Amino acid sequence: MGATGSCGRQVAAQLLEQGTLTAQSRLHLIGHAGGQHVSELWGLRADLRDAFADRAPIIDVGTDVAQTDADIVIMMAGATVSRDSTDRAALAEKNRKIFQEVAGDVARMDHDTTIVVQSNPVELAMSILGEHAPRHRVLGAAAWSDSLRFRRELAADLGVTRPMVHAEMWGQHGDHLVPMWSLVRARGVSTQHLADAIGTARAGRSLADLPDEIRATRTRALDLINADDIAGSYAFIEQQPADLRAAVKPFFTHFTAGRTTELATAHAVVEVTDMIVRGQRRAIPAQVRLEGEQWGVSGILGVGILTDHHGWSEAIPADIADDEGAALHKAAEAIKVTNAA
Repeated sequence: MGATGSCGRQVAAQLLEQGTLTAQSRLHLIGHAGGQHVSELWGLRADLRDAFADRAPIIDVGTDVAQTDADIVIMMAGATVSRDSTDRAALAEKNRKIFQEVAGDVARMDHDTTIVVQSNPVELAMSILGEHAPRHRVLGAAAWSDSLRFRRELAADLGVTRPMVHAEMWGQHGDHLVPMWSLVRARGVSTQHLADAIGTARAGRSLADLPDEIRATRTRALDLINADDIAGSYAFIEQQPADLRAAVKPFFTHFTAGRTTELATAHAVVEVTDMIVRGQRRAIPAQVRLEGEQWGVSGILGVGILTDHHGWSEAIPADIADDEGAALHKAAEAIKVTNAA
């Protein structure tokens, strides 16, 4: 869904580049009916077939997902933030109708499908789409992309590569991100060095204040961008702790790269989709709908889950810190407020 958007095109290309889809698979590119979207679908199809002629799957185009027999729907459609508004409530108001239209199409499918969501607000899209799909077949990839960014920033602080760092971002894909400091691990790094790095990042700060820190840091970074001080904005972000860099740097990329965070966003979505296609049981962070089975939370929230060939099977128990638990409950409430607006 949303195949002609910047991120949608990247998802399609990376699915083929990574080899997630074989020559016997079928990739259905879905766009809006009418206007230039339909012609762009045909152009994207031709471009993909030219680029991956040796191993391209069967590629179809269309405007109605209900007409497919899709095992997996990747939801990328919808508007994104602008320089004028980074407010999630405003974005929710703009995209709600799109999510409802797509949900109606999914409801007309004659079988259960797994839905990987990356449209924003991801939690709202999941709530609406989840009305027509079993909860274990709907998951958001945003927590995975947030966690990949967090891992990269921590790796930079520790002087190692990202694969050597295990770190997760839970909570809301927004101001109520929750860096799970208690779960951070790193290979090739001494226990003391890791503890010192975490201590430096958290010194004089409270997890309860992180939403305000994110908003203030983002505002300052965007003010510098709007003043055409791009280098100054980047330098300002780089001075922040790893969790703030992970939260705010995507906005820097979005407003300076010409379109959006298409490469990183698509990379995360494709990785999650690949796990499901291959039936891998992987422990990853993702947005899912909880029913009180962990931390007493009911509702949509980014947490650690176990993937399977249908989507996800369970939320993974974890011994988390008290302030992390409190932050997760605040994130869950913030999500409910946005979804209900």
